Amino acid sequence: MAIADLKVKLFADSVDKATMLELHRNPLIQGFTTNPTLMRKAGIADYEAFARDILSEIHDRPISLEVFADDFGEMERQARLIASWGPNVYVKIPVTNTRREPAFDLIHRLSHTGIRLNITAILTLEQVRPVAAALAGGAPSNVSVFAGRIADTGRDPVPLMAKAVEMVSVYPGMELLWASPRELLNIFQADSIGCHIITATPDVLQKLALVDKDLDEYSLDTVKMFHSDAAKSGFKV
Repeated sequence: MAIADLKVKLFADSVDKATMLELHRNPLIQGFTTNPTLMRKAGIADYEAFARDILSEIHDRPISLEVFADDFGEMERQARLIASWGPNVYVKIPVTNTRREPAFDLIHRLSHTGIRLNITAILTLEQVRPVAAALAGGAPSNVSVFAGRIADTGRDPVPLMAKAVEMVSVYPGMELLWASPRELLNIFQADSIGCHIITATPDVLQKLALVDKDLDEYSLDTVKMFHSDAAKSGFKV
């Protein structure tokens, strides 16, 4: 399948401004996601400054920004503030807090007051069902299922994701997001089951250039790489 034939929307998962702006110039990239872990790794110290800066540059595509509180009252305060930073903001709310308490009531309240949400860290259908019910009838929303983390446990995520698509698709304005893909193949898997969105890191997205590459040529490229690296290393036996 050609990239142009994909129906699944491609989002970029990044907090590097230069990378995000470069990807923004690519019409294939239809949105962006971020998370506190990526921000910490990138050394971002001022959350609001980072968010406002990137939103001043990218205002024509959705950008997900996550709350970082663990108390639902403080989550709500943060969510309402973050949502005010731009009309293209989707506020990321975790499916539970660290005490396993579900965020369904908060999700319903925020969504039904017009705040666009991205519900994150979902790994089971038993979580998808009540999240979708809480969002139903509210603002446009994303339901993010971490298919890559499911695969990390040795489970095939595709059947679960296919069922999640069915659950979410009955609600207008709600989209299933395939999160944490590990390889380019996941984009085509997501597309094949009708998943609405897949978000991927830049290292996965850059492999789009390999789609439909001749495998004989790819084999030769690999041989040349190994030969070149061995020569540069000066190996002798």
